[in-house]
Amino acid sequence: MLKKIKYSPAVILLLLPGLLFAATPEESLKANFPDLQIESVSKTPVEGVYEVVSGGRVIYYAPAAEFLILGEMITKTGQNLTQAKEMEIISAKMKQVPLDKAIRIGDGKNVIVEFTDVDCQYCRTASSFLKDVGNLSRYIFFVSLSGNPRTEAKTKYIFCAEDKKKAYEEAMAGQLDDMKFKQCESKEAAALFDVHKQTGQKVGVPGTPCFLVNGKAVMGANLPEISKLLEAGPK
Repeated sequence: MLKKIKYSPAVILLLLPGLLFAATPEESLKANFPDLQIESVSKTPVEGVYEVVSGGRVIYYAPAAEFLILGEMITKTGQNLTQAKEMEIISAKMKQVPLDKAIRIGDGKNVIVEFTDVDCQYCRTASSFLKDVGNLSRYIFFVSLSGNPRTEAKTKYIFCAEDKKKAYEEAMAGQLDDMKFKQCESKEAAALFDVHKQTGQKVGVPGTPCFLVNGKAVMGANLPEISKLLEAGPK
């Protein structure tokens, strides 16, 4: 009578090399770049190149060569696939921000979440444009990427003001640039400033201004794109 021989999985793999499977792209990426924060790995239109989302940014990985690729993927028609994906990521994160911590202006059907800086010229351009747009609800977060103490002081002035809309419009019109206003020393304003800063960091705002217009992210003072999304209305 023949004895049944039991083999461990490791022995089976040694005896049957044909059963060995190649690592998945994600496994290969983790093995070669163990310190990389990986949020997702997915196929791209380019054979053998995978899209990797890391820290809210898009990079690429070629498992066969074991290379990370930094840069943008653009189609022959001019579509920037990298930028489109990053906008999708930012849009999703901006939809989760604590709107109750924002400065709200207006109560219209169109909704804009803004990340702005009172000393940013492009932010001021966008603010001047939006000031005259009707049927709009604006939720404004202040993000000072420069860390300028003058910018922080102006922002806290807005937080302390009884009429925050008026104070905001003064700041964006440059009326506070002489710094002759009464400084706000409120602990509540300081705490709110930190909340706005942390919210910008969580979203991964790459620069100001940055908008979520009726659910879609728009980078910079792209007034034609903002107008188009406002005309289309909320979905």
